[in-house]
Amino acid sequence: MSNLDIQGRMRAIIAAEAKAISAIAVDDAFEAAVRAMAACEGKVLTTGIGKAGYMASKFAATLCSTATPAHFVHPAEAAHGDLGIVGDRDCIIAFSTSGKSREVLEMLELSRHLGMATIIGVTSHADSPLRDLSDIVLDMGIIDEPCPLGLTPSASIAAMLAISDALALTLMELKGVSKMDYGLRHHGGYLGRAARTDNA
Repeated sequence: MSNLDIQGRMRAIIAAEAKAISAIAVDDAFEAAVRAMAACEGKVLTTGIGKAGYMASKFAATLCSTATPAHFVHPAEAAHGDLGIVGDRDCIIAFSTSGKSREVLEMLELSRHLGMATIIGVTSHADSPLRDLSDIVLDMGIIDEPCPLGLTPSASIAAMLAISDALALTLMELKGVSKMDYGLRHHGGYLGRAARTDNA
């Protein structure tokens, strides 16, 4: 066992994640993304692979619970038939820090052939091919991962989570979602009871 300052390292990691979030430059593209989602006449689809895929899946779940129908599409499964969910009135939000994940890029390219209306990319790297495939790009900024190897996605994932939550909650407010609307989508658990007992 090394003489690692465990508490100090944990504080540094948390600080690095907070720094990545606070450095996100919210600009006109973020507003355009919210408005595109609000105007979407079909489904909001989300995608990503690896840790980014978990963020995309969580984002779809948050959208559903806040009155925006959404579905996560795993890019590997898309290659084996799940791409059939894509419609010409849908919009898709793709999460990839590098923007170079082959499975995600292939899925987006093929989604265009099915008439995908709008592609929103959430990425960090300046040379990300995802930027070229996206109608709207949400830039995560340059992120330094606090992993001792500089490899494990952590600060980047924190930034993705913050961006997805900002999109979902702003969209929810823009659409005027009420506590009643929220409660109807949460028929079980504490949140549903809280929403239904105070419908202000």
